[in-house]
Order: sequence, then C-alpha cells, then structure tokens
Amino acid sequence: MRTLLALLGIAVLIVAGLLFFGIISIDQTRPAVVQAPQFQADVARVSVGTENKTVAVPTIDVERPGETATTNAR
Repeated sequence: MRTLLALLGIAVLIVAGLLFFGIISIDQTRPAVVQAPQFQADVARVSVGTENKTVAVPTIDVERPGETATTNAR
C-alpha cells in the first residue's frame, strides 16, 4: 500500500513539473454547468533527426615503463 502511494506521489510530482516548465498545457474548453467540464491538452512536440559530421578526435599514445627505447640489455 505504501508503494502504491509512493508511486502515485511521484507521478503527481512529475505531472506538476511538466506543467511548471510548460511542456504540458491544460485548458478548460467547456464550463462545468450541468455537464462535465471538457479539457484540451496541448503537449510539446519533439523532433529527432540525424546529421553526418566529421569530427577531429585526438589520439593518445601510452608508453609503459617496460616499453621505453632505452632498456638495459645484458
């Protein structure tokens, strides 16, 4: 029961955050006189695309202590 209440509380906080940042906008379109009120929700639209680019990536050379050019030869 506590888990259900915690999940419900988290959902309410998420919806409140989305309303605060303007991602969700809810407007009442019909007043509540005798009938149930009617609402219209306007949510944000997200577009995702790809783009090809050439990026210069630095190279890294690692020299371990045993792989140096000056080794002691016997």
